[in-house]
Amino acid sequence: MAPRPAATDERFVRLSASIPLHGHPARVMASLARGAVAWHGEAVDGAPDGLQRYLIDLRLRVGGSRTGFATFRKATLLDLGPPQPVRGGWVAEIGWRAAGTLPLFPVFAGRLGIGPDSLRIDGLYAPPGGVAGRLADRMLLHVAANGTARWLLTELVREAEEPDA
Repeated sequence: MAPRPAATDERFVRLSASIPLHGHPARVMASLARGAVAWHGEAVDGAPDGLQRYLIDLRLRVGGSRTGFATFRKATLLDLGPPQPVRGGWVAEIGWRAAGTLPLFPVFAGRLGIGPDSLRIDGLYAPPGGVAGRLADRMLLHVAANGTARWLLTELVREAEEPDA
């Protein structure tokens, strides 16, 4: 994965999302370590060294996570690194970008944290569209980025809690 840009660079926006983890964090870590997360979709080549790349549809549910009136999907290349032990849990590199050539989707680089009672994504993304994109992000798109990150975390937990996981 590319080096993370400085947090003070105005071209980038911090993304931090978390969800409670009610099960065993070791199950989430083991699921990632096996590379057996079903929703990942298709493993594809091209990931930086040490990471696994998947072609998936990232999703954003509008109107609520369970009864939303619309779900937007974007074909995405998701890069995941192997979980590494840290004090209180594990951490893995994570990043994503659009699978197509249109630059209408943020590029994200960060870390996935697996703790004793929560799952968290922290990092930086570059809103597409330059100055206009950063303005749109401040007004609305950051909410979408957080919703997408929470969806991703929820899917990680759901997969780890499957009986055969």
